[in-house]
Order: sequence, then C-alpha cells, then structure tokens
Amino acid sequence: MRTVRMTQPTLQLLNEIRTRSGGHPIGVMLGALLIVGMLGNAWAQDTRSTPAPHDAALDAQRSSPAPIKRPEQKKTAHDLSDDFNVHKAQPSSPVFKRQAKEGRVSGFDFYRDPLNADVPYQDPGQGVKKESANKPRVMEEQRQLLERRYDLQPKLDPKAKMSRGKPLAVGPTARLASGMSWDKLGQMSPAEIKERNAFPYPSLPHPLQTNGGQVFLQMQIDMFPRLERFDVAFDIPDAFVPEFPPAIFLSNRAELGDVSRGEVVSINNYYRLFKDLLTPVQLDGLRMLLTPFPQEEFNPTDDRKTREPSLGVTCLDCHVNGHTTGQFHLTPDIRPEERRFRLDTVSLRGLFNQQIHGSKRSLRSVEDFTEFEQRTAYFNGDEIHAAKKGMNILSRVQVSHMAQMQNMFDFPPTPKLDPMTGRLDNAKANESELRGEEIFFGKGKCASCHPAPSYLDNQLHDLHLERFLNEPGDGPIKTFTLRGVTESPPYMHDGRCFTLEDTVEFFNLVMQLRLSQDEKQDLVAFLRQL
Repeated sequence: MRTVRMTQPTLQLLNEIRTRSGGHPIGVMLGALLIVGMLGNAWAQDTRSTPAPHDAALDAQRSSPAPIKRPEQKKTAHDLSDDFNVHKAQPSSPVFKRQAKEGRVSGFDFYRDPLNADVPYQDPGQGVKKESANKPRVMEEQRQLLERRYDLQPKLDPKAKMSRGKPLAVGPTARLASGMSWDKLGQMSPAEIKERNAFPYPSLPHPLQTNGGQVFLQMQIDMFPRLERFDVAFDIPDAFVPEFPPAIFLSNRAELGDVSRGEVVSINNYYRLFKDLLTPVQLDGLRMLLTPFPQEEFNPTDDRKTREPSLGVTCLDCHVNGHTTGQFHLTPDIRPEERRFRLDTVSLRGLFNQQIHGSKRSLRSVEDFTEFEQRTAYFNGDEIHAAKKGMNILSRVQVSHMAQMQNMFDFPPTPKLDPMTGRLDNAKANESELRGEEIFFGKGKCASCHPAPSYLDNQLHDLHLERFLNEPGDGPIKTFTLRGVTESPPYMHDGRCFTLEDTVEFFNLVMQLRLSQDEKQDLVAFLRQL
C-alpha cells in the first residue's frame, strides 16, 4: 500500500476546518473526507505521471543508448570504425591472395548467418527492415482470407460465459458457397462436395508460412512486449479465443475453484500466488514452467523475429495459466516447410488423464515431451537450430518437477455431470441437454473417439479430409479431450472451427451424420455442459 503524507498546507487546512466547525465532530469528519479526496486525486495524478522503471539492460540493447554518464562509455573513432566488418578482416598471410577464393568462405557460415538467409553474410538489420515493412501486407492478406471464409462479426450468447465471465461466441461462422445451405450440404456425398469445392472448413494457414513459428495475441503482447514479432501478428478476432487471463483450477485444491485471482501467472507473481497452495516440488515445477528458454523465433541471435534479443519464451507463455489463449505455431512433424500445418495451442487442463502427447508424435509421457521440445527449438523438430539458438538439456529432476505441476491443472467444474460416470445428472440437465447427450453417444458417434468420463480415447485418428478437399489430408491426429471445451476456442488442431456450432457442422459433414438443425442445437447444448 502506498503511504500519502500530509504536507504543511494540508495540515493548516485541517486545523482551519476544525476551528470553523467549532470542533464539532461532524464538521471535522466532513473536512477530513474532503482532504482525503484531494489527496486521492493528487495520488492518482502522481501515479499516472510516474515513468516506467528504468531498465538498464533493456536500454543497453537498444540502438539509441541511454545518456552517457561515464567517460569510458563514450564511443571512440575506433569503436565506430568499419574494422569490425567481416569483409574488412585482413588475412593472416598474404599467400592467401593466390589461393582459391583468397582464403575466404564465400558461402553461408551457418552459425554466424541468420538461418534461412537469402545470401551469405546478410546484414540482419536489412532482414528486419524488409520483414517489418511487409508485415502490414502479410496481415491484410490474412484478414481478407478470413473474411472470405468466415463471418467475423461475433454473435455472443447472452447467458453462456466462460469461467471468468467472457461470453461465448456462437455460430456457425463459416461462409457457404452461393446458393448453398447447411441442410443441402449435409445431404451431399464427399465426392460431390469436393467436386464443387464446397467444403466450408479447409485448413487454416499460418499467416506467414515461410517463417512460421509461435504467434501471440495482442492482449498478451500488451502485457509482455517481449512476445511481439516484427514479421507477423495474431489473426483471429478476440471474440473467438479463450478469455484472458484464463481461470486456474487445481486438482489438489478443488474446493477453492478458480485460483488465478484474475492474474496472469508469471515469474514475478507465482510465488506469492501459490506458496500456500502447492508443494515445494510443484512450486519448483511452476518456476521452471515460467522460466524463459531460447526458442526458434524468440532468442538472443540474429535468427530471432523480435526487435530486441530475448531469453526466449516460457512454457506458460503459450499455455497461459495452464490453459491456452489461442496462440499458434506450425507442426514440427512434417517437411518440407510448405507441408507443415498450423497448430493451435492446447490446454494443459486434465493432463493427468492423458497417456499420449503431441498432435502426431504420440510421445508417451509429458516428461519425454518436455525434453524433446527443449532439444528441438520448441515445436520446430530441429535440433540443429536449437543448438545455435540455445539448446537446454534439463535434468530429469527438473523435468519431473515440471510434470508434477502440469498434472495439477484441472478442468472447470461441471455441476450437471455425475462425478462418477461423467454423464449428465438427469435431475439437473434440461431436455435439450439430455437429447444432446443421446445424440453424442448415439447418432452423432462422438463417443467413439470421446468416451466418458474424460471424453478422450488416447488414440490418433485420420479423418481423411482429402475426400472433401483439393488439398492433402492431415493424417492421424491425436484426440483431444472435450472436458471444458467451451473455454478452448477455436477448435480442431489448426483452429479452423471458430465456435462449437462450426465444429458440429464440420463433423456432420465429415462423418456424414445428416443431423437436423434441432439435433445440432441439442448437441451443442450438451457440449457446453462438459
């Protein structure tokens, strides 16, 4: 709490009020309230005018350094000379003039040059300048693509909300071809849909495929500027992503409900928030999950996609509060680059019930998953890049602590589900929800991949979307849990379905279910209770 001291004029004013009121208690009290209000306004003004804390390390990284205070900091002619230019280096022997290439390496020096540079010894500043200038065009093209595919004007449910109050967007949002309706489309065969190029949910591309990599939301960047990229930005409108910050539910303290207290957990506040809720091992694991490590786009080298060098990103930069807020990257499992597909960040809620990890890799423990990502530049599948940008070989003790913490993240409460079976409690559910449950376990065939009570089967399934699209299918993709699904939009591995209604329409077509409009609405009503 900030202490406000009363100045001499303030004390004189208080004495004058006491004198004029004849010492009457009410008069003195009203005068004191007036002064408190004045002090409060002064405090607020002072707070707004207070500059941000000086960060010497950050200033030292900038091209315009802080004012010089010491003589040894002044740049000399030597400091500013061109002698440090690699092309100006004098050979160690004049004999090299007669050797091939004059003894120079004329090709790429992969440790020095930015990876994927267009020419050897490329000036990284030129790359930053070029990609920064291209960023508006990149994002405008992605915006136009989204507007062609989706109705981006969100329709918000007046009652249904996420755990911390963000309203749910309802759909479907996908735009259909001229003259087409959902009912008509639902009656067509896969071959007919493909022939007419009418499938409304093609893959959702990364806005900048060549660079790829992790992309964070603007609301998160506003809080953590180190996450802003100069080449690309987040593309999906805010209404169609999870709330920020998400709630946190701990399986070891279920009686507390949301323990986030409305804060984004970071290295700055985790100890204060959780020292009395977690064991020392779990708390240490949380510390590791909040510790930045170099990553493909966020690192200290010229390869980074941030203007300033950085220590990297943390696990919970993507899995904010152990959940997700829609960050995306590219799958590490496929090459060449143009065959890699967009991957939406999944929630860590309910990780304790998951037996395989990774959308395609089927890693058999979260410890293995953690170690693998640390060695491969975080979701790039490339240990060569990781070695350059900062490969971290974590001890198995640290990895196990991280796993212990991740296994504490629980699902949101489900008051209408029977805690033993995961099915609806008939006494609490309404008629629409009960009909939706019947469709889920019957005609909709949803339970074949999402059985209760966890609503996942720990398998990988291939939907063979090439039956409907003039593009390659995705191959087998891990089944993700449907528990807490209302708080994890957008849906599918690449986020191509913005709402639950979009997801129901997607599977109605892919599985040829031929659901009626009422059946679709009932199914969504049931999914909201999970």
